[in-house]
Amino acid sequence: MTSTPTAQDRVRQLVVTLAYLVCVLGALLGVGLLGGEEVEDASGGALSAESTLVAPAGPAFSIWSVIYVGLTLYLVLQWLPPWAAQPRQREIGYLAAASMVLNAAWIGAVQVDRLWLSVLVIVVLLVVLCRIIVVLARDRGRHPFEAIAVDATFGLYLGWVVVATAANLAAALADAGFEGGPLGPEPWAVAVCLLVAVVGVLLALRLGARLAPAAAMVWGLCWVAVARSSGQPRSTVTTVAALAAAVVVAVATFALRVRRR
Repeated sequence: MTSTPTAQDRVRQLVVTLAYLVCVLGALLGVGLLGGEEVEDASGGALSAESTLVAPAGPAFSIWSVIYVGLTLYLVLQWLPPWAAQPRQREIGYLAAASMVLNAAWIGAVQVDRLWLSVLVIVVLLVVLCRIIVVLARDRGRHPFEAIAVDATFGLYLGWVVVATAANLAAALADAGFEGGPLGPEPWAVAVCLLVAVVGVLLALRLGARLAPAAAMVWGLCWVAVARSSGQPRSTVTTVAALAAAVVVAVATFALRVRRR
């Protein structure tokens, strides 16, 4: 299936493993198990579900459990003989490692109340994940284990980070006193939801209408709608905009998949 692993492959595998450990330590810090605050309480609560109109409700973050399980499967897969020297794994290995370290760095930035640094980190993370998915889209995983551990994992990772980037930027702006400028809070929130929908459609066009990124984006947008319809601050306008954005991403992805077939 693939060639014999080289010394460079072994170095890459070790780097990915170390990055995974950093990622896990960051996650433990982010849930308060290593002395840190939970993310929603860090930075003075700037990232809580009540901080802005585009903040997702708390249960939305349960998607991280799925992503972390997927990253664990990816860690195992990249050590297995069939994939250790696979060209696909060689191309994404260091990018995957970077994504895991950036994830931990984002949690660290939030823990020390550096919201704008967290925005910079998550934007870089978004770029790295986009690059990973572009690489994966060239030649999709043929084995079910690879499809789940690599394609689905990083697809979900990317889709969620798109929504999280929008929420993170909105939180940093709100913390700095920005409330929508001339648009006002609700039109600003609608604009953010529209931007996320546009990004979702562009990703579907560029990446061959992959389901995992779209699913994560729809998940995040729906939880924004839940937060604004059942929590504070309430906003019917934002609820409708978030649901409409979720529908646009879902419909565009499925329509493009049908068209491709």
